[in-house]
Amino acid sequence: MTTERNYNNEFVDSDHNSNGKYAYGFDFDVMHPYMIQSFEPFFNRGSLLELGSFKGDFTQRFLPYFDDITCVEASEDAIAEAKNKLGNKVTFIHSLFETANLPKRYENIVLTHVLEHVDDPVLVLKRIHQEWLAEGGRLFLVCPNANAPSRQIAVKMGLISHNSAVTPAEAEHGHRRTYSLDTLERDAVAAGLQVIHRSGIFFKALANFQWDRLLATDIISKAYLEGCYKLGQQYPDLCASIFLVCTPGHSSK
Repeated sequence: MTTERNYNNEFVDSDHNSNGKYAYGFDFDVMHPYMIQSFEPFFNRGSLLELGSFKGDFTQRFLPYFDDITCVEASEDAIAEAKNKLGNKVTFIHSLFETANLPKRYENIVLTHVLEHVDDPVLVLKRIHQEWLAEGGRLFLVCPNANAPSRQIAVKMGLISHNSAVTPAEAEHGHRRTYSLDTLERDAVAAGLQVIHRSGIFFKALANFQWDRLLATDIISKAYLEGCYKLGQQYPDLCASIFLVCTPGHSSK
């Protein structure tokens, strides 16, 4: 049984909620640039569709690469903030993914830290495959990693019950599941997509709040961050996020 979701409430950061902060400087200052660095070699020329734009911070990073950007976002409050930030450089559509009517297909589709929020992930991935992804298009799919060392340490500390558990703070912000590489690829394949690249983004042994404290000091250098990014490519299952590049399968029906 499901209850009606309030996407504006899920959008509000936890400074106003009970279970701790949700959006961290680590996400914006470290993970976002390394996601773009991971995506860039696979970008197609043409249009980009971002599914779940939040406040537009990540969207802004696509502006140097694409002139035609469309964002679908369920929270009208998030769209209002994103519009203030980006103006008319981006087309925003206020809709659920399950009911969105989009005008065309797109050469690039980005779904980052969003699939873990949706009620029926395979349904959304099927819509991407069958309705929105252009022939030869690429889907960039990123989710938080259940097997990140920071989560595994939290299990050993007794803070969470198992690697893929959904914490109270995550649930308050709409998380429905926590993916690992095998379960993320399972859902992509179930939707008919073809996985052409799989990797991880940024080796991560510390929790986000610990990273934020360290980043405010001179302890962490740019070279150290680069080392964590490169080590993550060697050990994708020990990264903060897992990353798939998908293309249309042999049949989009």
